[in-house]
Amino acid sequence: MQRRHWLGTLSAASLVLAAAGCGFRLRGVPNFAFQSIYVNLPESSSLGAELKRTLASNRALRVISDPQQMLQADVILDATADQREKTVAGTSAAGQVREFQLRVRFSFRLRSPKGKELIPLAELLQQREISFTESSVLAKEAEEGLLYRDMQSDIVQQVMRRLAALSSL
Repeated sequence: MQRRHWLGTLSAASLVLAAAGCGFRLRGVPNFAFQSIYVNLPESSSLGAELKRTLASNRALRVISDPQQMLQADVILDATADQREKTVAGTSAAGQVREFQLRVRFSFRLRSPKGKELIPLAELLQQREISFTESSVLAKEAEEGLLYRDMQSDIVQQVMRRLAALSSL
C-alpha cells in the first residue's frame, strides 16, 4: 500500500516537472505597446461593448471613449464592420429547414492619430452550425443567443491577441 502511494506521488511530481520543462505557462494579462486607445465603434454594437470592457479591464491601459479626446490616444481602433448573419445550411426532403449557419463578422484596423497604419484592415469571422426543429423554437432561440455570444467572445480575444502582438508604434 505504501509503495502505491509512493508511485502516485512520483507520477504527480513527474507530470508537474514535465509541464514546467516544456515552457508551459498561463497566458496572463497582455502587454501592449501603447498606454491609451480610442475605440471607434457604433454604440449599438454588443461586440464593441465587450471589446471596450475587456480593454478597460487591463489596468495599464486607458480606454478613451470621448470623440473629442481621440487625438490624445496613442492608437485608434476603427471598426469597419460588425455583422451577424444567419443562413440556411440544410433542409429536409420536404423543404423544411433543419440546420442554420450562424456567422459573426468583424473588420477593424489600428492606426496612430497621425494616420500611420499599425494593423491593416483585418476581418475576423466565426461561424457555427445549429440544428433546428419547429417543436423547440424557444430553446433553439436561446441556443442561438449563446452561440452568438460565444463567437463574439472568441473574436474579442482574437482582437486582444492581435493588439498585444503589436511590438512598436
